[in-house]
Amino acid sequence: MSGSDPAQPQQCVDDVKAGPGGAMTDEVGVVTGELTVSTTLRPDGRAEIAVQYTGAEEWYVLTGSPVPLPPAGLESLHREILDRIGRGGGAQAGA
Repeated sequence: MSGSDPAQPQQCVDDVKAGPGGAMTDEVGVVTGELTVSTTLRPDGRAEIAVQYTGAEEWYVLTGSPVPLPPAGLESLHREILDRIGRGGGAQAGA
C-alpha cells in the first residue's frame, strides 16, 4: 500500500470490558476490567494497538503490536481486537 487512503481512518478508540484473563501488555503484563483500546495506523502501514485503564493517563502496548493492517482495514482490525479483549484469556494483538 503506498500513501495513505483519505477514506481510511487513522485511529479508532473505544472502551471495552476485558473478559476473564484480561489483555496482555508488554509493560505490565495482564490488565483487566474497564479498558480503553486505541488502534492507530502507522506510517509503515502497520497498526499499533495500545490499552489503558479507562480514565487513566498511561497507555500500554498490547503484546504482539504492531500488526500488519488487514485488507478489511483499520476499523475491522479494531473491532477484532475489541472482541478478543472482551473474551479475555490474556488477549494479544497477533492472531
